[in-house]
Amino acid sequence: MSIAPYAVQTGTARGRLYPEPEAPTRTPWQRDRDRVLHSAGFRTLQYKTQVFVNHEGDFFRTRLTHSLEVAQIARSIARRLGVDEDLTETLALAHDLGHTPFGHAGEDALAAAMRDWGGFDHNTQTLRQVTKLERRYFAFDGLNLTWETLEGLVKHNGPVDHPTGYVADYADRLGLDLGEYAPVEAQVAAMSDDIAYHAHDLDDGLRAGLLHLSDLVDLPVVGQALAEVRGLAGAADLDVDARLRHETIRRVINALAMDLTNQTRRNLDRLAPASADDVRRADGPVVAYSPAMARDNGAIRTFLYARLYRHWRVNRMTRKARMAVESIFAILAQDVSLLPDGWRQQAQATDPTGARRIVADYIAGMTDRFAMEEHRRLTDLSVPG
Repeated sequence: MSIAPYAVQTGTARGRLYPEPEAPTRTPWQRDRDRVLHSAGFRTLQYKTQVFVNHEGDFFRTRLTHSLEVAQIARSIARRLGVDEDLTETLALAHDLGHTPFGHAGEDALAAAMRDWGGFDHNTQTLRQVTKLERRYFAFDGLNLTWETLEGLVKHNGPVDHPTGYVADYADRLGLDLGEYAPVEAQVAAMSDDIAYHAHDLDDGLRAGLLHLSDLVDLPVVGQALAEVRGLAGAADLDVDARLRHETIRRVINALAMDLTNQTRRNLDRLAPASADDVRRADGPVVAYSPAMARDNGAIRTFLYARLYRHWRVNRMTRKARMAVESIFAILAQDVSLLPDGWRQQAQATDPTGARRIVADYIAGMTDRFAMEEHRRLTDLSVPG
């Protein structure tokens, strides 16, 4: 299928850091996608928190289901914009590979612990995961993803003004200009993340009983969708509340995605880019909501922070999760001989800064369940070490 001239093109792809023969049946980005799907980091996302810790319910989103939903939305938008669907999907699937156990609570704990030792953030950790921590091949560490995929992972949120040391060093190796925007494919993946988590966090909040449909009546976009759906509901319908929730959320996703697509087309018409490089050198992002929808989307974000992410029940779990990660880090950073085989030898062979980075890598790769078990093993005398 032909793609737009402003899309990333296979004919001008910049290859991989470690050269490999091209696959006979797949494009470079299909191959990248498959490497992400088969990676250890991707599998661990099934037991990593989105909003609710994994054991709180079987039907709440995890980082894995979130990434799958982002990929579905991103592919649909990429298709309508005429850009490379496979690269877009790869970036959507890989964007959260660096997330810690317990979501942002775990990230905040590691960021605080590493503040004086090079810092920590999940975007940098994603780059570390795909370039260093995955160990599957004899010829290199990491997944040896293409230049374009690594560019999208580093810059999907826009130019990087204050890169961490690892990002800066790797960008230098790649010849990657951190002051430019990412191509359309990466921008679509980033905005699809926004659409997905707003929609499914509303859904999960309603399912958990922390939000109620009545709370959404005056919320922009969501309230209009709910009013439309209520006009369709029959009094005798089974599971009417569940159907109302689902029908509302699907309309919210559609409204956000359609506005994003239409506004992006207008932006592309004004810019008239002849290549992906023209998009990179633009003076702002081209994938964006209309001004009205941007305001409405901001209202949804504000609502979620006030009513869901800071709900007292979520706060309690967040506090416990942060304390667990802080404790694990403090114990292991103080005595790296407690690390398991492989990790221990690496930490003992480096300096204090490097040792703490290895401890952070070890913790970041944990699932919620493993982190809880590891915390018990390190602190509870009744649990074998």
